[in-house]
Amino acid sequence: MRIDHIGSTSVPRLPAKDVIDVQVTVAHDDCLEPVAAAIAEQAWRRVARDECDHHVTGLPTAAAEWRKAFLIEPEGERRANVHVRVQGRANQRYALLFRDYLRAHPDAAEAYARVKDCLAALAPDISSYTDAKDPACDLIYLAAEDWAKGNGWAP
Repeated sequence: MRIDHIGSTSVPRLPAKDVIDVQVTVAHDDCLEPVAAAIAEQAWRRVARDECDHHVTGLPTAAAEWRKAFLIEPEGERRANVHVRVQGRANQRYALLFRDYLRAHPDAAEAYARVKDCLAALAPDISSYTDAKDPACDLIYLAAEDWAKGNGWAP
């Protein structure tokens, strides 16, 4: 249905690792696997351990809301992550709203950058970094939901 640049590299002036994140949105659950397989046929590597996004307090708890296919770049290519998510699911909305909120609120993006810098200095590995960063992202996201309601935001 759509392909979007997401993640820190999609927000101007936000410090980020040199990894591009892309979200591929599919129409239905039954499209997720065929699309992921088609991407994998182009030498993209599937990462099974990352096929579920973390649950955000206050949002739907059904596993399907957080399911995704996750692939990384072909061997030897520039670092990139592809997240295949289903249209209208909580995790698909989260990525887009989070990005758009930070683009519209440079002060929030700057505060988030400081959190990321501090966590990068403290976290011993990427898994610990992500686990510590997720709650900060969720706080931003909850503010973003209020902003979205107030201005009629839609993906």
